[in-house]
Amino acid sequence: MKVGDGKPVSGVSSLKTRERTRSRDGSETAPRTVSDSASIMGIPEAELTPRVRDALMELMGEVDRLGREVAAMKERLREAHELADRDPLIPVLNRRAFVRELSRAIAYARRYGDPAGLVYFDIDNFKQVNDAHGHAAGDAALHHLAELVLGHVRETDIVGRLGGDELGLILVRTDEADAAAKARSLADLVAHRPLRFGAREIALSISVGAVAFTGEDGPDDALARADRAMYEAKRKG
Repeated sequence: MKVGDGKPVSGVSSLKTRERTRSRDGSETAPRTVSDSASIMGIPEAELTPRVRDALMELMGEVDRLGREVAAMKERLREAHELADRDPLIPVLNRRAFVRELSRAIAYARRYGDPAGLVYFDIDNFKQVNDAHGHAAGDAALHHLAELVLGHVRETDIVGRLGGDELGLILVRTDEADAAAKARSLADLVAHRPLRFGAREIALSISVGAVAFTGEDGPDDALARADRAMYEAKRKG
């Protein structure tokens, strides 16, 4: 088709067409752009054959399906990472994940100079709890301790199981005095909250040791210092 100056205008490969309008006195004005009303993947509907339209719609459906599969895979990977970091018995980090977070806290302290506290604690006479009440009671005691600790620390603090009945607590931006005060408050809390196991109440107590680090320690050194502090407290009763 020819318009105006006689040059052909194609409407197949362009998303827009140009048309001239006339003013009230009948003279032509400058051409204006008119957009197609609909398109699929940028191709105007008017230019699509039924076969091309079906192929494009199938392709769009496949892209959408792949997008959903990728999102589901990312969610499964996130869940797998969380499971890999969790202790298998109680809702805290396992030792590997806890040491990793301790390394990060030490690196942060080294860079910014903010101290952090590390509390190390275990259940006193834990073997006797197992022997007197059974291993199910021992597991319940660990759950009880974890819940008490998690309910009385900040969201930024980190709790992990270091092995057996031993737990660790990283207290961000906390000096040694405050870490020791937190350790004593947790010990008092456990002493006043007996474990209810079936129809019985089982009194529990914990021994705690608290230290602080500012980036000079490695994670193993910090844990060793906190462990020694905890056993010193246990020795003193």
